[in-house]
Amino acid sequence: MRTRRRLGRRRCREQAEGLRTGFIDDDFREIDKKFRLDPAFFSRAKNGKIFPFGKLIAQDSMTKKSKGPKGLVAAAMSGGVDSSVAAALLKEEGFDVIGITMNLFSLPKEVCLSEDLRSCCGWKAQEDASRVAKILGIPHYIVDFRREFEESVIADFCREYGLGRTPNPCIRCNQFIKFGLLLDRAKRLGADFVATGHYARTAFDTGSNRWLLKKGLDAAKDQSYFLYPLTQDELSGTLFPLGGWTKNEIRRLAARYELPVARKPESQEICFIPDQDYPRFLKERVPEVFRPGPIVDLGGKTIGEHNGIVHFTVGQRRGMGIAAPHPLYVIEVDAERNTIVAGKNEDLYASRLEASDVNWISIEKLEEPKAIRAKIRSKQAESRAKIVPQDSKTVLVEFEKLQRAVTPGQAVVFYDDDTVVGGGIIVRALD
Repeated sequence: MRTRRRLGRRRCREQAEGLRTGFIDDDFREIDKKFRLDPAFFSRAKNGKIFPFGKLIAQDSMTKKSKGPKGLVAAAMSGGVDSSVAAALLKEEGFDVIGITMNLFSLPKEVCLSEDLRSCCGWKAQEDASRVAKILGIPHYIVDFRREFEESVIADFCREYGLGRTPNPCIRCNQFIKFGLLLDRAKRLGADFVATGHYARTAFDTGSNRWLLKKGLDAAKDQSYFLYPLTQDELSGTLFPLGGWTKNEIRRLAARYELPVARKPESQEICFIPDQDYPRFLKERVPEVFRPGPIVDLGGKTIGEHNGIVHFTVGQRRGMGIAAPHPLYVIEVDAERNTIVAGKNEDLYASRLEASDVNWISIEKLEEPKAIRAKIRSKQAESRAKIVPQDSKTVLVEFEKLQRAVTPGQAVVFYDDDTVVGGGIIVRALD
């Protein structure tokens, strides 16, 4: 037990330093010789920042020049039950499968060693993915995307909070890392597709000649909301093996495949903040945004003081520390004036919103007002609405029913039955 604990500490320490046994350039020639890797394939992997994970890549299938009857799939493996079963299903369906785990963020050592860790970041998730790959008999790689994740996701997360908005880093990660960077690297390795464990589906519509993104059949687990930024090229090269399954069925399949992650708990919402303490994380990175300022009512009267706008989001009730005859909620986070606007619950409702950075999936562009159903949170039920074009990347969304706590920085996604029409980022709520 002590030996295993020491090994875990060493692995965590190596990850924190950006190193790992077998990842250093001087070791590549010896690894190539020992595991009989195809030199051309390995060279591409090395130049593309994809590295072998220990002895689990010692597979004779690595040297195959031909692909299976259905093609070669790079399965994104996070070490969780969903991505593990996705890889297993693909192999069972006749695809040649390679597993790729993204190293996105180096967690602190004390967190990395915790048995309660529920993050897809860190060596523990990588180890789980490697164990699954070994059981499935597929090659497994780790790709180091920490720098790109920092620049595209974490920096944006910090910047958005500093601007008084509430970002969704999962959507940003899907857009720039999983279906941007990873898909590009996988194609450079010769893969025909990238596959993930998202609960969503794709289909090709011959009438419009467009790829469609559809909801997963398990309504409780549908993740199409997080995938609205995907482009036509990305959808054409992506597989979602779990789209037609329920979560309970996936758990049963994991047990049937005898995967060690069959009972593994769900990972938490934001992988790079395992304790979910956003203020602590932000204070370490952007301390300048933690400036005290006023809390005012809707009439502009100062009723309290805050110690940093990053502590607040629209709709929040706790944390203001103000005695009032009625509950107070955050109505607006005004970054320009470093001010929190508070009001009653009924003041949170709006009938319209403006959204920017819109991506269209089922249609090429929006040329006239269109009736759709929309939702402003992933777990929220859709509401009837109309989207009105403002310019190529901006729309006005008019709801039939008032919406509570429309939050700048979050996504609004448009649906036509079970098909994603498109989506964008909320700029502001409108009366």
